[in-house]
Amino acid sequence: MPVALRTSKWKSLPLAIVLSTALLAGCATPPADPQARADFDAVNDPLEPVNRAMFELHQVIDHFLLKPVAFTYQMLVPDPVRTGIRSALINLRSPVILANDLLQGETGRAGNTLARFGINSTIGVLGFYDAADKWFGIEPHTEDFGQTLAVWGSGEGPYLFIPVLGPSNPRDLAGLAVDSVADPLNWYLNNTDQEEWIYARAALTGIDSRAELLETLDNLERTSLDYYVTLRSVYRQRRADEISNRRSPHPPVSPALSHKAEVSTDIEIKSVK
Repeated sequence: MPVALRTSKWKSLPLAIVLSTALLAGCATPPADPQARADFDAVNDPLEPVNRAMFELHQVIDHFLLKPVAFTYQMLVPDPVRTGIRSALINLRSPVILANDLLQGETGRAGNTLARFGINSTIGVLGFYDAADKWFGIEPHTEDFGQTLAVWGSGEGPYLFIPVLGPSNPRDLAGLAVDSVADPLNWYLNNTDQEEWIYARAALTGIDSRAELLETLDNLERTSLDYYVTLRSVYRQRRADEISNRRSPHPPVSPALSHKAEVSTDIEIKSVK
């Protein structure tokens, strides 16, 4: 008999995100001057005082916890092994990527995702070797429900900085929650009293992503006049490129959305609101 799905943990996550976003949105105070208002709208950071406070908190957490753990992981785990782990983690996201490909009407990309998952899960040894790319030339790409919402016409909402997760916005937070809940592997683990593997996978993904960003973020911080502003700008530009299926010159700076897969520029551009 099928095991009844226990969703109480998952149902509270989107609600918490919505409530938190609504509370933060109440802090917005747009300026009256037309030029100042235009600049204010272009930056899209009406909650900057709150976001900067969250950013400072994140910096403390990152300095004393996230960065040391990522550095230790990078030092102890050989590069080929880290590459294999990263490839396997990306392969595990294939069902979510496939679902978002289809929701966006990207049938060609959906076919590539399905082919990559089949190849890498078999001859790629559960995804630890990216045989689809190396042997068959099927390059990786990434999609998430935040991008799907953008394609459907949803605005990004105000810029947000979330400690540990990094740069984000209400649309991407909602997308992250939906992807987590809809992930078939998460459903299975939650359904079979193995929730600890959900957290272990999330932790490993976060550690691996932060390790990949060690040099990138150090360089950005060292060369930025205002590190907060630089992260905000890079994040928003990269997300715009990802939504439009463009190969982005901007590095991933949000651990929650740090996918190394690049997208060819010859793909049809999506409509972004």
